Amino acid sequence: MTEWWTYRPSDFLMFSSRTWGRLLASWNRELWPLQLALVLAAAILVAMAVRRPVQATPWITGVLAAAWAWVGWAFHWQRFADINTGAPWFAVAFALQAVLLLALGTGRGATLASPRVRTAGLAVAAAALVYPLLSPLTGGGWAQAEVAGAMPTPTALLTVGLVLATALRRRAWLLAIPVLALLVGWGTDWLLRAG
Repeated sequence: MTEWWTYRPSDFLMFSSRTWGRLLASWNRELWPLQLALVLAAAILVAMAVRRPVQATPWITGVLAAAWAWVGWAFHWQRFADINTGAPWFAVAFALQAVLLLALGTGRGATLASPRVRTAGLAVAAAALVYPLLSPLTGGGWAQAEVAGAMPTPTALLTVGLVLATALRRRAWLLAIPVLALLVGWGTDWLLRAG
């Protein structure tokens, strides 16, 4: 172990940047043209949160729950598990988030957050809408674009934004897993780029 200083952060990942890129490209090919519908659905959710945040809360959390269940099963369990032994645990966390959204997302007895928090939430949700642009802007191309409802990080970003922008009672419960998913996703991205 005399050469420990030669390790790079990316050496601690189970997959390379190239493998990750191929996984994204393959997943996007399988889904095409569903990504267009997912972006439109996310935009509708954001618009609902702007116009009628209290009345739309059950609809928004219901759609988000479906997205979390889908990404957990179709991406983490079915695809990501091939290159990451932790992916089944991510799938379980995504399923738990779907259950939490259904159980706590009714909006009954809830109030809106302060205008400042709502505005921040809407900005975060809007960032999720443009998240797919990051891949072509950073050299990954459209084939590796990540869309909310198909990939973990933009789904978590959209969820954080909409949880802050709608009428919910237990926001902290609904934010814990999405925030952790963002930390894992962005941490992995940083490790892949640092390699």
